[in-house]
Amino acid sequence: MSANAKDRPATASWEIREATAQDWAAIWEILEPVIRAGETFTWDRDTTEDQARAKWFKTVPGRTFVAVGTGRFDGVVLGTGELHANQGGGGSHVANAGYMVRAGYGGQGVARALCAYSLDAARAAGFRAMQFNAVVESNVRAVAAWQAMGFEILATIPEAFRHPQLGYVGLHVMYRKL
Repeated sequence: MSANAKDRPATASWEIREATAQDWAAIWEILEPVIRAGETFTWDRDTTEDQARAKWFKTVPGRTFVAVGTGRFDGVVLGTGELHANQGGGGSHVANAGYMVRAGYGGQGVARALCAYSLDAARAAGFRAMQFNAVVESNVRAVAAWQAMGFEILATIPEAFRHPQLGYVGLHVMYRKL
């Protein structure tokens, strides 16, 4: 089933669940355009599907999850997220996560819901905090969403991200306790 912007309901509804191998095709439909655009993630723009799958699917205590549409778009994967330890060893008590939303569904709260899900999952897995290492400062909608969810900008690394249209922009390090 395709879910494009013209067919989208005024307000999408969804349920979030753990991703399965059967979800990969829908997840890749979301990841690939974001990766290729090179505007919000630090991944190489030529990342292959196999590389993306290996990077996105996490092992315990990490998790990969999806927001699946309900109602009119029952079963359509609207967004996806992943959660993992930010560092190993002495830093393994701090989580890290990433989220991507299907084109046409931005601004409806899917990313915030994925973030809330990951915060709960991180807490349940015993993490004490969550840190985002590289939030592109020009991604103002994401920055505002994460701040509204209790994250603070600890630092901005100047010109640490090469945006395809804006040139060199900063990367925020954002953090919140769980």
